[in-house]
Amino acid sequence: MLLTESADDDQTPPAAYDSREHYTKYEHRIRMRDGVRLFTSVLVPKDASTTYPFMIIRSPFGVGPYGSDEYATAAVHTDTFLKAGYIWVRQDVRGRTMSEGAFTHVTPHRPEKRTSADVDESTDTYDTVEWLLQHVPNHNGRAGLWGISYAGFFTAAGIIDTHPAIKAASPQAPVADLFLDDDWYHGGAFMLAA
Repeated sequence: MLLTESADDDQTPPAAYDSREHYTKYEHRIRMRDGVRLFTSVLVPKDASTTYPFMIIRSPFGVGPYGSDEYATAAVHTDTFLKAGYIWVRQDVRGRTMSEGAFTHVTPHRPEKRTSADVDESTDTYDTVEWLLQHVPNHNGRAGLWGISYAGFFTAAGIIDTHPAIKAASPQAPVADLFLDDDWYHGGAFMLAA
């Protein structure tokens, strides 16, 4: 049997989503309750005829490229969120890349916060959401968090003592315990190779 190619069999991949065409990028240094400022990149839909929810990812790996005219090459999941019409928020966590403060691996949660110096990932997430609600236009008052691996940890840790505007969170394969399964420590000793 001889197979022939028809016009319906076009294998040309669809054009990549052009976020510049549909979004405006802003960069902010959001002040946390202890005075530390976290670098935050925000893509806001140019269409102001409706309101949008926030989708937030907090990462220790950098949210570059940096610069309000520099747009990241979108990954498939990012394209999906942008096409769906989210205000896309990416943040360098405390002490990483463009954010101030000291970075702590798998930051422990502080259940009792007596002063503004008692911070953890839930307070940084709460303060970020509160700032976004007050300073970014055309939002609908709702936020979602998501992340994979280490960003998944920041999602899970960020929903403890959660901000009421956070309506959904998806921590995917989050790191949880650096001592478990000898990922970073072997028998309690740090692995130099890691």
